Amino acid sequence: MATTTESGSGSGEVLRSERIAAGILPKVLNSFDMVAIFVAIVLFISNAGVIPGAGASAYIYWILGFLTFLIPGAIVTGQLGLMFPGEGSIYVWTNKAFGAFLGFFAGFCAWWPGVLVMIATGDAVVTLIQQLGGQFNVSLLSDPWQQGLVIVAVIAFSFILSVLRFRVTQNFVNVVFVAYGGAILLIGLSGVLWLAGGHAPQADFSAHSWSLNGGNYTFFGLVVLALLGIEVPLNMGVEINNVRSITRYLLWGSVVVMAAYLIGTFGVMMAVPASSNNPNVVTQGNPAAVAAAVQIGFGGAGNVLGAIVDLIFIGFFLFNTAVYNYSFGRLLFVSGLDQRLPAVMSKVNANKVPWVAVLVQSIISGLFTIVAFILIPYALKTGLVASDLSTVAYDILQAAVTIIWCVSMVILFIDVIIIRFKYQETFTRIRLAPVWVFYLCSVIGLIASGFGVYVTFLSPWTNSSTKTLMSTMQWDLWIGGIGVLSLIIGVVVFFVGQATIKKAASDEEVIAQVTGGNTAGKIIS
Repeated sequence: MATTTESGSGSGEVLRSERIAAGILPKVLNSFDMVAIFVAIVLFISNAGVIPGAGASAYIYWILGFLTFLIPGAIVTGQLGLMFPGEGSIYVWTNKAFGAFLGFFAGFCAWWPGVLVMIATGDAVVTLIQQLGGQFNVSLLSDPWQQGLVIVAVIAFSFILSVLRFRVTQNFVNVVFVAYGGAILLIGLSGVLWLAGGHAPQADFSAHSWSLNGGNYTFFGLVVLALLGIEVPLNMGVEINNVRSITRYLLWGSVVVMAAYLIGTFGVMMAVPASSNNPNVVTQGNPAAVAAAVQIGFGGAGNVLGAIVDLIFIGFFLFNTAVYNYSFGRLLFVSGLDQRLPAVMSKVNANKVPWVAVLVQSIISGLFTIVAFILIPYALKTGLVASDLSTVAYDILQAAVTIIWCVSMVILFIDVIIIRFKYQETFTRIRLAPVWVFYLCSVIGLIASGFGVYVTFLSPWTNSSTKTLMSTMQWDLWIGGIGVLSLIIGVVVFFVGQATIKKAASDEEVIAQVTGGNTAGKIIS
């Protein structure tokens, strides 16, 4: 049995987390679990309501996103995951490629968006509740403070789910995943029924609507955002029962995501109006358009089925927040084991779940929610009404998330090339595809990630055809400033963590500290 005081700072060394994480956390995840987690992380079907705002070119942008980002990312993730199936995915892989500092930095770039996306999933619950009320002419959660409290409640609920026995939580997630798939099929069927009823498609499919131009480039950025998270299920690498589940989830998860986005987009573009002079009418380009498609396409049964779909989506985003919470918490867990952060971050409870990591990121996410939805709208005097100001704060945070997450993907696409040279024997033995495929995936993925960042700066997400809340310069300064500040924070946290951890500990000491002495903690030599 290996005993060491080193945490594996060299790029070629085995990290402590690789040796001991498998002895602390149980193996509970099968292939179906991994597909469900992948879909929960990547598939926000509300994006199928937004992308049709690009017109018929929405289909081109989806296909470009699949070919240049999702599929290359899946191939690269599969290779790295099979080579190094440890807890932490990109954190481990970048440690192998570049060493401790960039490993932590890549992990931070992958972790930070997860904290902020939990606000987005909570906000999705708010939007769906509002839409459900609108079906029955009831105004719900109209004030930003009310929305903020609901989002905080969603985050708190996700914390509770995330610290239960993992198998129990995952069973809930799997049930919701199946219901979510059924609801998405209803969206597609609504488009079929609309056409079968003798109606023409609501979207414009004339030749000019298929063109890609400066007026709709930003939709590619939204597509990239809609496909981020390919590697996240492997944050729980040591908790997978069978290594074959890695390639299975990447294959079937990608197929489900691609099919679902295309089905949802079809339903919206067939049944939902492309535009309307009535501000109360949901149109294409609105996240609520996915549920509106069911209400419209199913005619007399639309209101009932639309309400059911809304409730399913609310349930999905409640449990989806938990998936984000426990998936991204694993990055803090491994950082604590490797003494990049204090070991307390790796503490597990009686259910063998890293509860401190989940608690810390829940608190951070909750604080950002309070700032964006309660403090800023009512404390700042900007000339904007409270609801508009909360929209500005929320959209800025989510755009910054896109930029930072894309940075982590840039690192991922570089990792595979560096690792191919540093670990040639292992790479060749496990190789999923010819070497040229990895070079092609790396180049295409880098270009797509970079272009996704670029188009995020082109036009403020806060503005619409009827309202301008920010200028492009203001938008660029805010999202660029937050993005750069976030990256600086990641660097500072690493060096502060290294400076404050004064004593190297043995594997046994770390295991005892994080488990409270409740497990022997298997060490892999």
